[in-house]
Amino acid sequence: MNQQAHNHEPRTTNYDLSSQRDEIKNLFSEIATRYELANHLLCGGLDLWWRHVTAREVAKQKPHLILDVATGSGDLAVALLKKISTAQITGVDFCEEMLAEAAKKKIPALTLVTADGLALPFPDESYNAVTIAFGLRNMESWEKGLHEMNRVLRRGAPIFILDFSLPTLPLLKPLYRFYLHHILPRFAGLITGRSEAYSYMADSIEKFPSGKKMCSLLEQCGFERATFKPMTFGVVTLYVAVKG
Repeated sequence: MNQQAHNHEPRTTNYDLSSQRDEIKNLFSEIATRYELANHLLCGGLDLWWRHVTAREVAKQKPHLILDVATGSGDLAVALLKKISTAQITGVDFCEEMLAEAAKKKIPALTLVTADGLALPFPDESYNAVTIAFGLRNMESWEKGLHEMNRVLRRGAPIFILDFSLPTLPLLKPLYRFYLHHILPRFAGLITGRSEAYSYMADSIEKFPSGKKMCSLLEQCGFERATFKPMTFGVVTLYVAVKG
């Protein structure tokens, strides 16, 4: 896992999602029943591997109480429980339709809560690990979301963030951007009926901080020892940090 010096990185400015929040929620609501299938097909099944790697890293810390923010249909929670069978996981999402898909999995160790990641309904220092996969990018304020996750973590406990990023290879980046903006929305539209949801996704990936910039943002929000691990040529990145 790469660890870099980030103290001199400029402060990250959020992509303004305030005007789109309700639209994003509606989009997720409408594609909830097809969201998981669309992810697997659009990622060629690699999303299962990315969650497996994330769960493996979480398991090294042996956390008992885990908060999975933006849990969606519960894919990451399932991967976590395969690696940490004794864990108790609370899955939070602001979209009830997505949580209904997670509930269909009937996982006893997973408690589902409808809540906004910007205002988590839990006391300070409630959990000894927080995870979030492909969710921080959609929040209206990345800083506020990270501060909330920091608040509910116990001191010294880890956060794990899995999200999309842009490849660093010069030849791959333009090809990936073409896929994001032109191929993915059309293919996703055939599966979900809502290509605009994936047009938004492409734009959000372009603007989301990655690598050292994300590590710097984590440290600005009260975390320490931020590291990042690119996967699949940098298409996704796993960030790990601990509450200071």
